[in-house]
Amino acid sequence: MPKTKSNPRGKSRTSKRLLIAALILAIPPAVGWWLWKGQGPLQAPADVVVKKGTTVNALAEELQARGVIRSADLFRLWARSRKLQVIRGEYTFDTGVSLADVAAKLRKGEVHWTNVVIPEGLHGWAIQKRLAPFVPEETFWKLWKSPTLARTAGFPEAKSLEGLVAPATYKLNKALEPEEVMLALVEAFHRQVYPKLQGGPLTPYQTLTLASLVEKETRQPDERARIAGVYFKRFKIGMPLQCDPTSQYARWMSGDLTFTAPTPADIRRPSPWNTYTVKGLPPTPIAIPSPESIEAAVHPLVTKDLYFVATGLGGHRFAPTLAQHNRNIALYRKELARQKAKS
Repeated sequence: MPKTKSNPRGKSRTSKRLLIAALILAIPPAVGWWLWKGQGPLQAPADVVVKKGTTVNALAEELQARGVIRSADLFRLWARSRKLQVIRGEYTFDTGVSLADVAAKLRKGEVHWTNVVIPEGLHGWAIQKRLAPFVPEETFWKLWKSPTLARTAGFPEAKSLEGLVAPATYKLNKALEPEEVMLALVEAFHRQVYPKLQGGPLTPYQTLTLASLVEKETRQPDERARIAGVYFKRFKIGMPLQCDPTSQYARWMSGDLTFTAPTPADIRRPSPWNTYTVKGLPPTPIAIPSPESIEAAVHPLVTKDLYFVATGLGGHRFAPTLAQHNRNIALYRKELARQKAKS
């Protein structure tokens, strides 16, 4: 009969485990209590990210390498005796945390979540900054143009996810995959925003785009529907919308990420997003619109007005003719001069 070959490496591992177990059994109760309940070695608070598929062995090594626990072998022994199911997530550990507390937190899956606020008015570049701890920048911009995510939001024709993010507070942790984070944004949009875009005089995507212009033009609740009406009327008669924030957005799309007010050069810049140089709506929204701006775009207040300009005091003056509009511009400049002289 052929001889069975021995496995020295396997015997070595088994012997090591038996030795550890024997040593633990030999530990006096007081020392055992100290190892389990006593202060741990962690010198400063630490976050440990447990990704999907992390094994007990890998987790033990990570905890020891980060200084959370003293012995990976001891942790492994406990984990296997309790048949620990590793729950992915981001775990926070305080200075000197005991092995007992580490074990309890992992067993219960006490994952640390971060509240990330995405308010209305934000554009893609601002959203990217807020999500930077959870989505690498290069990955963010790749997913930003994902047709699959746009389809999930409800607009397969969208060139990007601009405007397709629900304003909300999102609970995130660093163990989530970037795709999961971005999916959460567009799924929230489809649930909370998409249904509100129906029933207006424009298509839902046009309504969303118009709402984004309104959002960037005014914060005055009583002006939103009226501004939407001016843009809608210009759109219907083929008149350029001449929305200042679109010229600013066109600058960013050109690669110039200077976040300042629109300049004369911005207004002259040829771009599909610049409504001074092209007629109609821009090809995408330019920001996340608020529910109030969406309501205004669904129900624009159409009057004789074709123009509006800031008052310098927070609101706008509206006009049906260019002559009246020019007078309103003069009043705006006068108010700016008064404020400058006063300061």
